[in-house]
Amino acid sequence: MAPVRGLPASKGSGGYAMRVMMLGYGKRLGVIEEAERLRPIVEQYAEVVAFDFSGQSDFSNVDADLALVLGGDGSILRAAHQMGLRQVPVLAVNLGRLGFLADISPEELPDVLAQIASEGLQGRVIEHLMFDCRVVRKGAVVVEQLGLNEVAVQTGPAFTIVDIDLYIDSQWVTTYSGDGLILSTPVGSTGHSLSAGGPILRKNLQAVVICPISPHTLTNRPVVDSADRVYELVLAKSEAGTAVIVDGRVLCPLELNDRVQVTKAEVRFKMVAVPQHSYYRTLREKLGWGGRFPRGGNG
Repeated sequence: MAPVRGLPASKGSGGYAMRVMMLGYGKRLGVIEEAERLRPIVEQYAEVVAFDFSGQSDFSNVDADLALVLGGDGSILRAAHQMGLRQVPVLAVNLGRLGFLADISPEELPDVLAQIASEGLQGRVIEHLMFDCRVVRKGAVVVEQLGLNEVAVQTGPAFTIVDIDLYIDSQWVTTYSGDGLILSTPVGSTGHSLSAGGPILRKNLQAVVICPISPHTLTNRPVVDSADRVYELVLAKSEAGTAVIVDGRVLCPLELNDRVQVTKAEVRFKMVAVPQHSYYRTLREKLGWGGRFPRGGNG
Protein backbone atom coordinates (compact mmCIF):
# COMPACT_ATOMS: atom_id res chain seq x y z
CA MET A 1 0.00 0.00 0.00
CA ALA A 2 1.35 3.43 -0.93
CA PRO A 3 2.18 5.77 1.95
CA VAL A 4 -0.52 8.23 3.02
CA ARG A 5 -0.17 11.78 1.65
CA GLY A 6 1.91 13.71 4.14
CA LEU A 7 3.73 10.53 5.26
CA PRO A 8 6.33 10.48 2.49
CA ALA A 9 8.63 7.66 1.53
CA SER A 10 12.08 8.19 0.10
CA LYS A 11 12.50 7.84 -3.63
CA GLY A 12 13.17 4.32 -4.78
CA SER A 13 11.30 2.65 -1.91
CA GLY A 14 8.30 1.87 -4.12
CA GLY A 15 6.14 4.48 -2.34
CA TYR A 16 5.17 8.10 -2.68
CA ALA A 17 8.09 10.55 -2.91
CA MET A 18 7.98 13.68 -0.77
CA ARG A 19 7.51 16.86 -2.83
CA VAL A 20 9.82 19.68 -1.78
CA MET A 21 10.21 23.35 -2.66
CA MET A 22 13.72 24.77 -2.26
CA LEU A 23 13.48 28.49 -1.55
CA GLY A 24 15.70 31.35 -0.40
CA TYR A 25 17.02 34.77 -1.29
CA GLY A 26 19.67 34.49 -3.97
CA LYS A 27 21.07 38.00 -3.48
CA ARG A 28 22.66 36.87 -0.21
CA LEU A 29 26.26 35.83 -0.79
CA GLY A 30 26.72 32.10 -1.22
CA VAL A 31 23.05 31.08 -0.94
CA ILE A 32 22.56 29.88 -4.52
CA GLU A 33 25.89 28.03 -4.49
CA GLU A 34 24.93 26.23 -1.28
CA ALA A 35 21.49 25.42 -2.67
CA GLU A 36 23.05 23.86 -5.76
CA ARG A 37 25.40 21.84 -3.57
CA LEU A 38 22.55 20.58 -1.37
CA ARG A 39 20.09 19.82 -4.17
CA PRO A 40 21.51 16.35 -5.02
CA ILE A 41 21.31 15.47 -1.31
CA VAL A 42 17.68 16.60 -1.15
CA GLU A 43 16.86 14.60 -4.27
CA GLN A 44 17.97 11.42 -2.53
CA TYR A 45 14.88 11.77 -0.32
CA ALA A 46 12.42 13.90 -2.27
CA GLU A 47 11.27 15.29 -5.58
CA VAL A 48 12.17 18.98 -5.96
CA VAL A 49 9.04 20.57 -7.46
CA ALA A 50 10.22 24.19 -7.15
CA PHE A 51 13.69 25.73 -7.01
CA ASP A 52 13.47 29.49 -6.71
CA PHE A 53 15.78 32.04 -5.13
CA SER A 54 14.27 35.24 -6.49
CA GLY A 55 12.24 35.84 -3.33
CA GLN A 56 9.39 37.09 -5.53
CA SER A 57 7.58 34.09 -7.04
CA ASP A 58 4.05 33.08 -6.01
CA PHE A 59 3.91 29.56 -4.52
CA SER A 60 0.32 29.68 -3.24
CA ASN A 61 -0.75 27.11 -5.85
CA VAL A 62 2.24 24.74 -5.71
CA ASP A 63 1.48 21.20 -4.53
CA ALA A 64 4.27 20.41 -2.06
CA ASP A 65 4.73 18.64 1.28
CA LEU A 66 7.69 20.64 2.52
CA ALA A 67 9.38 24.00 1.91
CA LEU A 68 13.13 23.81 2.42
CA VAL A 69 14.23 27.40 3.05
CA LEU A 70 17.92 28.27 2.90
CA GLY A 71 19.16 31.48 4.45
CA GLY A 72 18.25 33.39 7.58
CA ASP A 73 15.02 34.45 9.23
CA GLY A 74 14.47 37.06 6.51
CA SER A 75 14.37 34.29 3.92
CA ILE A 76 11.73 32.48 5.97
CA LEU A 77 9.60 35.63 6.11
CA ARG A 78 9.83 35.93 2.33
CA ALA A 79 8.87 32.28 1.91
CA ALA A 80 5.85 32.70 4.20
CA HIS A 81 4.68 35.65 2.09
CA GLN A 82 5.31 33.73 -1.15
CA MET A 83 3.18 30.79 0.06
CA GLY A 84 0.30 33.10 1.00
CA LEU A 85 -2.87 31.29 2.05
CA ARG A 86 -1.36 27.86 1.33
CA GLN A 87 1.28 27.50 4.02
CA VAL A 88 3.52 24.44 3.59
CA PRO A 89 5.59 23.15 6.54
CA VAL A 90 9.00 24.85 6.54
CA LEU A 91 12.33 23.21 7.28
CA ALA A 92 14.86 26.00 7.60
CA VAL A 93 18.61 25.73 7.05
CA ASN A 94 20.54 28.60 8.60
CA LEU A 95 22.95 30.33 6.25
CA GLY A 96 22.62 33.66 8.04
CA ARG A 97 24.02 35.02 11.27
CA LEU A 98 21.38 34.80 14.02
CA GLY A 99 18.58 32.58 12.81
CA PHE A 100 15.94 32.18 15.54
CA LEU A 101 13.74 30.29 13.05
CA ALA A 102 16.43 28.88 10.77
CA ASP A 103 18.28 26.79 13.31
CA ILE A 104 19.62 23.68 11.57
CA SER A 105 22.97 23.68 9.80
CA PRO A 106 23.67 22.37 6.27
CA GLU A 107 25.60 19.51 7.86
CA GLU A 108 22.52 18.39 9.81
CA LEU A 109 20.21 18.46 6.78
CA PRO A 110 20.83 14.92 5.39
CA ASP A 111 20.03 13.24 8.73
CA VAL A 112 16.91 15.36 9.22
CA LEU A 113 15.65 14.61 5.71
CA ALA A 114 16.30 10.90 6.22
CA GLN A 115 14.21 10.94 9.42
CA ILE A 116 11.35 12.78 7.72
CA ALA A 117 11.46 10.49 4.68
CA SER A 118 11.26 7.36 6.83
CA GLU A 119 8.93 8.56 9.59
CA GLY A 120 6.86 11.33 7.96
CA LEU A 121 5.85 14.75 9.23
CA GLN A 122 3.16 13.74 11.71
CA GLY A 123 4.01 15.07 15.14
CA ARG A 124 6.85 17.21 13.76
CA VAL A 125 4.94 20.27 12.55
CA ILE A 126 4.27 23.17 14.93
CA GLU A 127 1.80 25.86 13.88
CA HIS A 128 2.40 29.53 14.58
CA LEU A 129 0.20 32.60 14.59
CA MET A 130 -0.13 34.73 11.46
CA PHE A 131 -2.14 37.94 11.11
CA ASP A 132 -4.12 39.93 8.58
CA CYS A 133 -3.28 43.63 8.36
CA ARG A 134 -5.49 46.06 6.46
CA VAL A 135 -5.46 49.84 6.17
CA VAL A 136 -8.90 51.48 6.19
CA ARG A 137 -9.15 55.02 4.83
CA LYS A 138 -12.48 56.85 4.89
CA GLY A 139 -14.32 53.56 5.33
CA ALA A 140 -12.61 51.67 2.47
CA VAL A 141 -9.81 49.11 2.64
CA VAL A 142 -6.91 50.51 0.59
CA VAL A 143 -4.39 47.70 1.14
CA GLU A 144 -4.25 44.33 2.89
CA GLN A 145 -1.39 41.97 3.75
CA LEU A 146 -0.85 38.61 5.46
CA GLY A 147 2.02 38.74 7.95
CA LEU A 148 4.07 36.63 10.32
CA ASN A 149 6.36 38.83 12.44
CA GLU A 150 4.93 42.24 13.20
CA VAL A 151 3.01 45.32 12.18
CA ALA A 152 4.67 48.64 12.95
CA VAL A 153 3.45 52.19 12.54
CA GLN A 154 6.51 54.43 12.47
CA THR A 155 7.28 58.05 11.87
CA GLY A 156 9.52 59.10 9.01
CA PRO A 157 11.75 62.12 8.29
CA ALA A 158 11.99 64.56 10.03
CA PHE A 159 11.35 61.93 12.74
CA THR A 160 9.14 64.00 15.00
CA ILE A 161 6.84 62.43 17.59
CA VAL A 162 3.79 60.64 16.18
CA ASP A 163 0.52 60.06 18.06
CA ILE A 164 -1.21 56.69 17.64
CA ASP A 165 -4.55 55.79 19.20
CA LEU A 166 -4.83 52.11 20.12
CA TYR A 167 -8.23 50.41 20.09
CA ILE A 168 -8.77 46.78 21.17
CA ASP A 169 -12.14 45.23 20.31
CA SER A 170 -13.36 48.76 19.45
CA GLN A 171 -12.49 50.09 22.91
CA TRP A 172 -10.01 52.95 23.15
CA VAL A 173 -6.96 51.94 25.21
CA THR A 174 -4.62 54.94 25.09
CA THR A 175 -2.71 57.28 22.82
CA TYR A 176 0.93 56.39 22.30
CA SER A 177 3.30 59.28 21.61
CA GLY A 178 6.78 58.46 20.40
CA ASP A 179 8.60 57.04 17.39
CA GLY A 180 5.89 54.47 16.69
CA LEU A 181 4.09 51.34 17.87
CA ILE A 182 4.66 47.63 17.17
CA LEU A 183 2.17 44.77 17.27
CA SER A 184 4.23 41.58 17.31
CA THR A 185 3.41 37.88 17.11
CA PRO A 186 5.38 35.44 19.29
CA VAL A 187 7.49 34.55 16.23
CA GLY A 188 8.28 38.25 15.81
CA SER A 189 8.98 38.80 19.51
CA THR A 190 12.71 38.16 18.95
CA GLY A 191 12.85 40.75 16.16
CA HIS A 192 12.01 44.47 16.11
CA SER A 193 9.90 44.18 19.26
CA LEU A 194 12.81 42.74 21.25
CA SER A 195 15.11 45.57 20.15
CA ALA A 196 12.45 48.06 21.28
CA GLY A 197 12.34 46.49 24.76
CA GLY A 198 9.56 43.94 24.29
CA PRO A 199 9.40 40.50 25.94
CA ILE A 200 10.27 37.16 24.34
CA LEU A 201 7.26 34.87 23.84
CA ARG A 202 7.31 31.15 23.12
CA LYS A 203 6.75 30.93 19.37
CA ASN A 204 3.56 28.83 19.38
CA LEU A 205 1.61 31.00 21.85
CA GLN A 206 -1.59 32.66 20.62
CA ALA A 207 -0.71 36.14 21.82
CA VAL A 208 0.26 39.62 20.65
CA VAL A 209 2.89 41.98 22.05
CA ILE A 210 1.98 45.68 22.05
CA CYS A 211 5.33 47.48 22.15
CA PRO A 212 5.84 51.26 21.91
CA ILE A 213 8.96 52.54 20.15
CA SER A 214 10.78 55.17 22.25
CA PRO A 215 7.58 56.30 24.05
CA HIS A 216 7.38 59.92 25.20
CA THR A 217 5.70 58.73 28.44
CA LEU A 218 7.96 56.56 30.59
CA THR A 219 5.02 54.61 32.02
CA ASN A 220 4.17 53.20 28.57
CA ARG A 221 5.46 49.63 28.72
CA PRO A 222 5.00 46.57 26.49
CA VAL A 223 1.74 44.68 27.01
CA VAL A 224 0.84 41.08 26.06
CA ASP A 225 -2.75 40.30 25.06
CA SER A 226 -4.76 37.58 23.32
CA ALA A 227 -4.41 37.07 19.56
CA ASP A 228 -8.18 36.61 19.28
CA ARG A 229 -8.85 40.33 19.67
CA VAL A 230 -9.24 43.02 17.00
CA TYR A 231 -6.48 45.62 17.16
CA GLU A 232 -6.71 49.04 15.54
CA LEU A 233 -3.94 51.61 15.32
CA VAL A 234 -5.31 55.02 14.34
CA LEU A 235 -3.03 57.83 13.24
CA ALA A 236 -4.10 60.69 15.52
CA LYS A 237 -1.46 63.20 14.45
CA SER A 238 -0.27 63.22 10.86
CA GLU A 239 3.45 63.47 10.18
CA ALA A 240 5.12 63.32 6.78
CA GLY A 241 6.66 59.93 6.13
CA THR A 242 4.63 58.00 8.68
CA ALA A 243 3.95 54.51 7.32
CA VAL A 244 2.69 51.06 8.25
CA ILE A 245 5.34 48.36 7.94
CA VAL A 246 4.60 44.62 7.81
CA ASP A 247 7.46 42.18 8.39
CA GLY A 248 10.05 44.82 7.61
CA ARG A 249 8.49 46.06 4.37
CA VAL A 250 6.55 49.29 3.92
CA LEU A 251 2.91 48.44 3.24
CA CYS A 252 1.79 52.02 2.58
CA PRO A 253 2.16 55.64 3.78
CA LEU A 254 -0.45 56.71 6.32
CA GLU A 255 -2.72 59.73 6.40
CA LEU A 256 -4.48 61.38 9.33
CA ASN A 257 -7.24 59.14 10.80
CA ASP A 258 -6.19 56.05 8.81
CA ARG A 259 -7.06 52.88 10.71
CA VAL A 260 -4.60 49.97 10.70
CA GLN A 261 -6.62 46.88 11.59
CA VAL A 262 -4.83 43.72 12.74
CA THR A 263 -6.63 40.43 13.26
CA LYS A 264 -5.68 36.78 13.67
CA ALA A 265 -5.38 35.08 10.27
CA GLU A 266 -7.17 31.86 9.38
CA VAL A 267 -3.94 30.28 8.09
CA ARG A 268 -0.99 29.28 10.27
CA PHE A 269 2.71 29.36 9.64
CA LYS A 270 4.10 25.84 9.97
CA MET A 271 7.59 24.90 11.10
CA VAL A 272 9.13 21.43 11.20
CA ALA A 273 10.47 20.82 14.69
CA VAL A 274 13.86 19.16 15.03
CA PRO A 275 14.06 17.24 18.33
CA GLN A 276 17.65 18.22 19.05
CA HIS A 277 16.82 21.93 18.78
CA SER A 278 14.76 22.97 21.79
CA TYR A 279 13.23 26.42 22.35
CA TYR A 280 15.53 27.40 25.21
CA ARG A 281 18.59 25.94 23.52
CA THR A 282 17.92 28.27 20.59
CA LEU A 283 17.53 31.30 22.88
CA ARG A 284 20.60 30.35 24.89
CA GLU A 285 22.78 29.97 21.81
CA LYS A 286 21.43 32.87 19.75
CA LEU A 287 21.30 35.40 22.59
CA GLY A 288 24.51 34.31 24.31
CA TRP A 289 22.86 33.21 27.54
CA GLY A 290 25.60 30.64 28.13
CA GLY A 291 28.03 33.11 29.68
CA ARG A 292 29.21 32.95 33.28
CA PHE A 293 30.37 35.68 35.61
CA PRO A 294 33.97 35.03 36.72
CA ARG A 295 34.36 33.89 40.31
CA GLY A 296 36.59 35.61 42.79
CA GLY A 297 38.04 39.02 42.18
CA ASN A 298 37.83 42.13 44.32
CA GLY A 299 34.03 42.41 44.36
